[in-house]
Amino acid sequence: MNQLYQEINDALYHVYYGIQRIEEEELKKSRFNDLTPKELHAVDAITMYEHPTTSQVAEKLHLSRATMTVTVDRLVRKGYVERIRGKQDRRIVHLKLTMRGRVVCRAYHAYHNRMVKSFLQNLDENELQTIYHAFKNLDEFLNSH
Repeated sequence: MNQLYQEINDALYHVYYGIQRIEEEELKKSRFNDLTPKELHAVDAITMYEHPTTSQVAEKLHLSRATMTVTVDRLVRKGYVERIRGKQDRRIVHLKLTMRGRVVCRAYHAYHNRMVKSFLQNLDENELQTIYHAFKNLDEFLNSH
């Protein structure tokens, strides 16, 4: 069991950094090469269909409001996000993806869908359930910290 544990630990490490590396490389090659991976994750967190506030996105990404405000400023300047005032309360500012933001968000989701399909191909239902539970446990651990 110790050997298997170490192999899983190593695999998680390599997968985590591999995903980061590929995201950076793909962004640099794409027409969205003005984005950093962190900015891309912020675009994804803003989502295409909701209009969250900066605070809501900061909470979702586990970032400070100040860090998120700086990120949003850059995304607005780059043309991926726009700020919109609340209809009932004009003091509240919501974030909305521009057309460019929606395009990059769709491309990012397509990339992740291809990655997950590749990861899960040729697995039976029991294996899928085991992986699901393992990732659920990992997610709970990450969210508790």
